[in-house]
Amino acid sequence: MAGELGAMRALVPLLAVMAMASACGGARRSAPPHQPPVHAALPSEVPPPESLAAPTPTIDDRVEQYGPSARARLRPYFIAAGVPYPPQHFLLLGLKREHELELYGAGPLQHLHFIRSFDVLGESGGLGPKLLEGDRQVPEGVYRVVYLNPNSIAHLSLAVSYPNEFDRVHAEEDGREPDILGGDIMIHGGSGSVGCLAIGDRAAEDLFVLAADAGWEKAVIVISPVDFRRAALPAGYQPSTSWVNQLYAWLRSTVDALPAPPRGSRAGAQR
Repeated sequence: MAGELGAMRALVPLLAVMAMASACGGARRSAPPHQPPVHAALPSEVPPPESLAAPTPTIDDRVEQYGPSARARLRPYFIAAGVPYPPQHFLLLGLKREHELELYGAGPLQHLHFIRSFDVLGESGGLGPKLLEGDRQVPEGVYRVVYLNPNSIAHLSLAVSYPNEFDRVHAEEDGREPDILGGDIMIHGGSGSVGCLAIGDRAAEDLFVLAADAGWEKAVIVISPVDFRRAALPAGYQPSTSWVNQLYAWLRSTVDALPAPPRGSRAGAQR
């Protein structure tokens, strides 16, 4: 707990310096290899050798497949922001009420700059953190990208590190068992999702290639109920449990440390 809380407190100055599984309906790390159709074997037929089965695409395969077009779409935004591509660091800010996913990047010795915004086309639940598997909530907090899935059932996906230590510690305080918290939360393609953020196939390609080019291990994902730079929580909002106030104070300071997007640069204006 101390390590996680320390990391939370350290995130705001870090920003200043550097500037889906059950919940998603089954996004997975890899798909089973494609097998050729099975026919009734004739006496003269010989089953195809295993080596002829189509190989499962890897991260490198997907980067080779989608990289040129994804980079061509991303680079103008990086150039406009004055940030080199690939960036030294990048951060994704998911805004639940605004249905947006904002991308920030920084080059060496740069603060984070706003790069662009993507529409969130599918999500579920409402304001408030994820507490249990099956509650349909998108998590809220500060997370990492833990792996890239080149064979997601939702095109491509980036796996979010829910539950993190903060989530687990407060689950223990609440008496929620670790094995019922849920997991495999993704940012993925497509337009529908339960517990994750669906951003469409092209945006998923862009972020997948960016994460591979820049190093997903260094990426930060912030998921906030609202954009605290521009709005407050809805009047009458009641947190589901007492520690949510602590979480929102942390998220408010984290979001406030990010530069607000220029006017007219929100996702809907870029389609």
